[in-house]
Amino acid sequence: MSGARRVFGELRRLAGAVRYDVPLYLRSRLTGRYLSIRNRAEHLEPAPDGSGYRCLWQWTSELHAPKVIPALGRWLMRRAMADHPIERASAPPDAAHERPDITFLIGHRGLPRLPHLLATLESIAAQRGVRVECIVVEQDPVSQLGPHLPAWVRLVHTPPPAADMPYCRSWTFNVGALHARAPVLVLHDNDLLVPQDYAAWNLDRVAQGFDVVNPKRFIFYLDASHTQAVFDRQAGLLRNPPEGIVQNAEGGGSVAITAQAYARIGGLDESFIGWGGEDNEFWERAQTLRVWPWAGLPLVHLWHAAQPGKRDATYHTALHYQALKQMSPQARVARLADVPRGQMSGPSGWGTTRDDVQ
Repeated sequence: MSGARRVFGELRRLAGAVRYDVPLYLRSRLTGRYLSIRNRAEHLEPAPDGSGYRCLWQWTSELHAPKVIPALGRWLMRRAMADHPIERASAPPDAAHERPDITFLIGHRGLPRLPHLLATLESIAAQRGVRVECIVVEQDPVSQLGPHLPAWVRLVHTPPPAADMPYCRSWTFNVGALHARAPVLVLHDNDLLVPQDYAAWNLDRVAQGFDVVNPKRFIFYLDASHTQAVFDRQAGLLRNPPEGIVQNAEGGGSVAITAQAYARIGGLDESFIGWGGEDNEFWERAQTLRVWPWAGLPLVHLWHAAQPGKRDATYHTALHYQALKQMSPQARVARLADVPRGQMSGPSGWGTTRDDVQ
């Protein structure tokens, strides 16, 4: 594309954002309903108690206007985090309590994302009014995390059955669930910072009788330099506008579920060996439970290089997910009822035909 055409395209996008999107942002700012911000063609369903929204479309989407006018993203991030601040602490005040209210489960492999993990743990340690447990499941041939983790975090090492086995996210969560002491689990990624009221917000919905809670209204993505500055404690989360703002991350990233409900639907499916698909498949089975889908909280995603195969529709886990979708969620729950999960020897799907869903 020539320079002139590129400039013309940018001007068109700017004009469209000013005409169609800026009024929505201004209206949300004036009314205080910033959670209702969306792309111009999208539709939201408000929560019964007004605390969040359900996105009425499939898959995640990125807010368009802040990509064109970064000041809009800066304002939205500041506004959301004013209500739900993200802090970092070295340890929870009651880390030694034998009966935690909620357990965060995090899978991890290798040392490149150690700074992400440590920052995430610090945001979990800053939770208020809730007894928090955190279990990190290290899926690596040789354990490397021990010397780096804070004392309040429980480490479970799960050497894969073969050194070349791709990372199996499902296996990490299933192992962690068997070690958890709390009645509520948070299946959490190692690169997401959470606000101080994150655990309490999820527990409030569970107390209302919901089995599964999706709390994530906006995920604010930091760029590489901003992330590094956060690691180095040379910048706060609000120094720069976010690189992107993602909505409708339903089963991925972070989701809360009662331990009983998790077991009832068979946990995560360990036939997903490698990146992707397992969270979507799990969320579909979770719909057989009582779900709170009206998200209301901000999270911050720390930058890292993309996972191999993330955008490849022909990646084997994506194909496996499409094969499983031919079965109803209820049939998949029944299928997993007799499948062992969380075994220390390895995921139940390792060494089997990955497309065998019978």
